[in-house]
Amino acid sequence: MKIIIGLGNPGEKYQNNRHNVGKLFIDYFISGLMSWRISELKEKNQIIAKIFKNKNLILAKSEKFMNLSGKIVKKIIENYKLKIENLYIVHDDLDIPLGKFKIQLSQGPKLHNGIKSIEKALKTKNFWRIRIGVDARKKENWIDGETYVLQDFLPEEKEILQNQVFPKIFEKIKNLK
Repeated sequence: MKIIIGLGNPGEKYQNNRHNVGKLFIDYFISGLMSWRISELKEKNQIIAKIFKNKNLILAKSEKFMNLSGKIVKKIIENYKLKIENLYIVHDDLDIPLGKFKIQLSQGPKLHNGIKSIEKALKTKNFWRIRIGVDARKKENWIDGETYVLQDFLPEEKEILQNQVFPKIFEKIKNLK
């Protein structure tokens, strides 16, 4: 069984941030298909992930901050007795321009604390990454990456994701088994 986990930060404040594009993709994915069993993975009475499961696939959205992604991913893998080679992590990537994406095993990005956390917790880089480009910065109004990813998508950027990027990714991965 494959698992796709969308990274992001919890809470309404971060809901539309560029850093939450992984969770936005999971929302898009589940809206296109029916028959999901929905559950929550908890630790110490706190929700750490929302789980969407059907007979072939598990989708999850982390409900902890990006820097704690490794702990959450490891807990999900252990809880569902999954193999790391069946793990797909969906995340934002400033190395890729808005409107583009890459699905790669063990590669990229140059700097991403959520991915570093997962690599450390799993003790491997050998998992799939669905790297969604979020960089639409202009040279004349340059913003550092950390500040930029915590800003909300502009309406036209969100439209590019919803109408172009997400459907292409969905088509490539919808039949994972």
